Amino acid sequence: MCQLLGMNANTPTDVMFSFAGLANRADEHKDGFGIAFFEGRGLRHFVDHHSARHSPLAELVKHYPIKSDNVIAHIRKATQGQVALENTHPFARELWGRYWVFAHNGNLKDFQPRLHGAFRPVGDTDSERAFCWLMQELAKAHHSVPSIEELSLTLAELMPQLNAYGTFNMLLSNGQALWAHGSTRLHYLVRQHPFGRVQLQDEDLHVDFASATTPRDQVAVIATEPLTRDEAWVAFQPGQLKVFVDGMPRE
Repeated sequence: MCQLLGMNANTPTDVMFSFAGLANRADEHKDGFGIAFFEGRGLRHFVDHHSARHSPLAELVKHYPIKSDNVIAHIRKATQGQVALENTHPFARELWGRYWVFAHNGNLKDFQPRLHGAFRPVGDTDSERAFCWLMQELAKAHHSVPSIEELSLTLAELMPQLNAYGTFNMLLSNGQALWAHGSTRLHYLVRQHPFGRVQLQDEDLHVDFASATTPRDQVAVIATEPLTRDEAWVAFQPGQLKVFVDGMPRE
């Protein structure tokens, strides 16, 4: 299945160390990659249906000075839908005057929801159908941008309906918070003071976060599999939904 990466922080933060760890897994997950990150209310969104190992766009992204407080990235191993640009995660839509970004790891069998004109998939993946359905149901439940707490309650009611069709690990953000749902495999950690030296799981690459952070910084990283060797990653419980705000999980 695919691999997910999310980051939520209390200050614009460089995500490229974690993205490098994700890209190292693109030999197996070679059917496309993408990354989306917020800059204020704006969104930068890069996708390519070629492997992150060989894509010129991936090289551009690796050298782009990304500083963001909400990031979602994905490398794809196709289960439903052909290998094509329109089927490459993350997907983006507008709702209530804000961009929303979504990425999925899993397989939803026979998921064919009724969708109205406002939210329709462009490609032919179960993932994009699920995203459109979520946006549709959120729009039906709320007339304008609700609080993070209200959104979390609505999403908690919707997640079991998607779980019923198969495996549904997902990341979702509107630039204000990052929601993560673990159906089978998802992990997270929080980096905060005192920061230290960290090594990637799949490559001999280190970074000393102490040299690039302040004592006030808080950064949450969410990934399908732990990306580093020497940090305390926490596994999601099956069916667990968590929301991350300002670099910390909210209970």
